[in-house]
Amino acid sequence: MSVLTLNEPGRELLLMGNEAIARGALEAGVRVGAAYPGTPSTDIIENLAGVASQMGLYVEWSVNEKVALEVAAAAAFSGLRAICAMKQNGMNVASDYLLTLNLVGIKTGLVLVACDDPQAHSSNNEQDSRFFAKMADLPLLEPSTFQESKEMTQWAFDLSEKVGNVVILRGVTRTSHARGNVVLGKLPSPGGKAYFDRSKQWLMQPVILKHQQLHQTMDRLEEIYARSPFNQYLGPERPKLLIVTCGTGWLYSQEAVELLGLGKKVGILKLGTTWPLPSRMIVDYLKKTDRILLIEEVDPFLEGNVKEIAADFSRKVGPKDFFGKKSGHVPPMGEMTADRVVDALAKIFRISFPARPAAYEKRAQKVAQKMLPSRALGFCAGCPHRASFWSIKNALQMDNRQGFATYDIGCYALGRGPAGYYQLRVGGAMGTGTGLASG
Repeated sequence: MSVLTLNEPGRELLLMGNEAIARGALEAGVRVGAAYPGTPSTDIIENLAGVASQMGLYVEWSVNEKVALEVAAAAAFSGLRAICAMKQNGMNVASDYLLTLNLVGIKTGLVLVACDDPQAHSSNNEQDSRFFAKMADLPLLEPSTFQESKEMTQWAFDLSEKVGNVVILRGVTRTSHARGNVVLGKLPSPGGKAYFDRSKQWLMQPVILKHQQLHQTMDRLEEIYARSPFNQYLGPERPKLLIVTCGTGWLYSQEAVELLGLGKKVGILKLGTTWPLPSRMIVDYLKKTDRILLIEEVDPFLEGNVKEIAADFSRKVGPKDFFGKKSGHVPPMGEMTADRVVDALAKIFRISFPARPAAYEKRAQKVAQKMLPSRALGFCAGCPHRASFWSIKNALQMDNRQGFATYDIGCYALGRGPAGYYQLRVGGAMGTGTGLASG
């Protein structure tokens, strides 16, 4: 039996972030789950599928992310809470329907989980999916801890029904695949059956009116977000520097401030509701300091929006010095780490703090090289892709016309290296192999 089905409120478990999201969906009374697999999001629907029969859920792997969103939306039109999950690249595919669905709205809660992959551990890019929320005028939430991953998922369903629209929950690789303590809540009783009211039309027309209503919803969200338990402040009343952060940056910022002994000088404002930003609350904190450091993954989404708020309310907050990706204090690519926050703070406060002694670093590298043999990325044991690439290699040699293979994206992209006998030459996205070969 899966621990996700334990109905023991108050019990504390060690859960992966994606498991916490799945548990949060169960506690929210989710009835339908749909996704297209892609790391780091796969485990969410995988975990729900594992308990589907026991919990009375309908769960499917859809043919692509757009179809997954459509399946989830159909459930939400019919009175069933639904969750849809995908990795950041999938948001490109799903956006075709998402940018219409936002005008249509929904009946019951629909949560779209987008798991980004900073550092591109298992992706063809490190795209930041938060911009879709801004583009579509949809609420965006970002959990910072494993407990928040569960609780924010539950809250997202309630919020979705309150505003009558999709809520986007953004995760990243480290919150998706790391583990932490999660206190369980109560599982609800099985809900009612699906019912689609044929007397109602779920349409995007009239488009202009629906667009206007979206902007009105954004205004309502600011008031809701101002009372959100997922926005919190840690630090002195009037800090010398304010860190504004979200997601993984919350814990990294706390660690960096502690390492540098800056607890009495630096305040940390953690935002769990990152679109639309709670501007009045942010203005209140901007008034209390002259210097602001923005910490986030990957693109300067939060940074740009906070600067915009500071500009809009410039008479209230006065001139400010902003530090972040644009100023060069934070790298504009890759994962955030505590070391990166330490480096940024050390530059701003002009203090010397080597992340670790050079001698220790040298010893650690020597030990690692001795204990961990170098190994190129490869397929899992028994994966048929290896045999497929062996066959492709032999066929191309027999053909003797200097042929080569084009590719899409996924595990078979490893065919570019030794695991696939270096057969791949060009590709990059779902379906690209066929399109490029045709060209």
